[in-house]
Amino acid sequence: MLLQVIILVASLTAIVLGADWLVDGASSIARKIGISEFVIGLTIVGFGTSCPELVVSLNGAILGNSDVSIGNVVGSNIFNTLLILGLTGVITPIAITSENRRRDIPLTIGVTLLLILYGMRQTLFGISFDGISRIGGVVFLLIFAAYMVYCFKTDSGADESGDKVYGLPMSIFLCLIGFAGLVIGGKFFVSSATSIASSLGVSDKFIAITILAGGTSLPELATCVVAAAKKKGQLALGNILGSNIFNILLILGCSATVRPISFSGMNMVDMGVMLLSAFMVLLACFIGKKNSIDRFDGSIMLLIEAAYMGWLIYTI
Repeated sequence: MLLQVIILVASLTAIVLGADWLVDGASSIARKIGISEFVIGLTIVGFGTSCPELVVSLNGAILGNSDVSIGNVVGSNIFNTLLILGLTGVITPIAITSENRRRDIPLTIGVTLLLILYGMRQTLFGISFDGISRIGGVVFLLIFAAYMVYCFKTDSGADESGDKVYGLPMSIFLCLIGFAGLVIGGKFFVSSATSIASSLGVSDKFIAITILAGGTSLPELATCVVAAAKKKGQLALGNILGSNIFNILLILGCSATVRPISFSGMNMVDMGVMLLSAFMVLLACFIGKKNSIDRFDGSIMLLIEAAYMGWLIYTI
């Protein structure tokens, strides 16, 4: 047990340091090459912090454990939005721009709806099966590629900031070492937590949607908290929206291409909470302080997350 505590502390330290270096490196790259911090957060940081989810879900697909593949993504998206954005909003308000309202938030909601309508088609419409086929996985990947191209083509440019700008090699180095800290730290956290949960006899779905989802979302949590502390709300928002889109389109797309994913372990409560979490970002534009995720919005998100966790524990 003492060894597990030491590993936990060391992994969390690696995650926090990695997030700090990643935010500094990514922000510097954004200003150096004229790309906005939001798009950097949406793409480079979003991909980097989604690496743990990619590894876990792909492993689940390869081993034929669909509950791990889909449970990890659904749990991560809920955790990312309700807990991470909620906590970040409580720390410091996150501004929501007109471009976020017009493009990024509706797209996140649309992708989430696509996953539910396609992935739960047997439950909802009585056709085919609940899950993603190989063809469906390829379609998800094509949508993801189109979205990445669209983001870069419609980007409004670098944000003004008085922060220090590193040289490009140093910025890339900070990103790489930051990613390494996040991925390695997250891996050790997840492996130890999963071993403990398995020894207690809880289900694969519960482990995937709580411990694995929370553990693989630690990079997003650390990155967003650090970004909020550094007053880089757009990087934090871009990281979460980007990670959620990556999780659905890229991670589930890759996983389903390797092996079709069954959603038999999922239910409409899980999917409904994931959709509600996506809508909460849109609602933040209109409740509390308009066009921002403030302390009021963040508190509501955290309460919904707590209620969902309570429901999961009750239904074990």
